[in-house]
Amino acid sequence: MRAGLGFDVHRLIQGRKLVLGGEVIPFEKGLLGHSDADVLLHAVCDALLGAAGLGDIGQHFPDTEPRFKDISSMELLAQTFQMVRDKGFFVNNVDATILAEAPKLDQHRTAMQANIAGVLELESAEVNIKATTMEGLGAIGKGEAIAAMCVVTLR
Repeated sequence: MRAGLGFDVHRLIQGRKLVLGGEVIPFEKGLLGHSDADVLLHAVCDALLGAAGLGDIGQHFPDTEPRFKDISSMELLAQTFQMVRDKGFFVNNVDATILAEAPKLDQHRTAMQANIAGVLELESAEVNIKATTMEGLGAIGKGEAIAAMCVVTLR
């Protein structure tokens, strides 16, 4: 059994879609990044890579590489999963938390879990997603950013 921890944060800006867990979330701002900037999936990727001893997302998908410009993080997750499988690991479960002052994410949770479970060949019940606010504190609390953290176990 191996465990990995992932974390990501991106600034919110006007003029971008907000994508979390592979879902486009209706909101007036989106996350700034080289890819679609899906902080949830980036945290899941980092947790998977860490558990498998494969470094981090920046090593495999650098933001200086033109082929990753605006790429869907669902594709990054699929490529990460293949790397983990190539090392002989299977995913046990995913537990993630999104830190965002807004928008409210409860109605999108089931779809996000299903998206992640589908790529990782899991049942939706083996993917847990929580969301919390920062109570108005810091950049996230002021609505300037969204972050996510994730723990994954492999066998």
